Amino acid sequence: MIHCSYQKKKFKVEPSLRFPMKYIYKERLRAGTVELMNYIQSEGIELWIYTTSFRSERYIRGLFRCYGIKPDQVVNGQRHADEVQKDHAEGMPSKYPSKYRIDLHIDDDISVAQNGRTYGFRVFTVGEQDDEWAEKIKAEIAKIRNRNEKQ
Repeated sequence: MIHCSYQKKKFKVEPSLRFPMKYIYKERLRAGTVELMNYIQSEGIELWIYTTSFRSERYIRGLFRCYGIKPDQVVNGQRHADEVQKDHAEGMPSKYPSKYRIDLHIDDDISVAQNGRTYGFRVFTVGEQDDEWAEKIKAEIAKIRNRNEKQ
């Protein structure tokens, strides 16, 4: 979850980056994001960043690198348009994680969760301030792993 000043999100954020990076990357990550992403990668799970933003992949990777996070893949607005929307005359959802075999998509936009129900992909919706959000996601990851092991 990235906090952009123009979005007026209501949640705690990670500390500001140090000079000069705080002037290059003005967005702030939701508090707990760094620890959660490090946990995900330590568990051997691929970490994808999927955003509707048209910021370049290089920019997005750079932002996360400043927090010590190295995403496995980045899907930005351009990649989504090129790979998901490309051949569809009808409108596709703003995010379509099942195209990339993403087992769990985490988002703060309720419309993404609605699209998940319509298009058959799993979304964990994070609301405004919730000090337990990262623990809830870890529990959801455990549920998915248990389900996959039983199959």
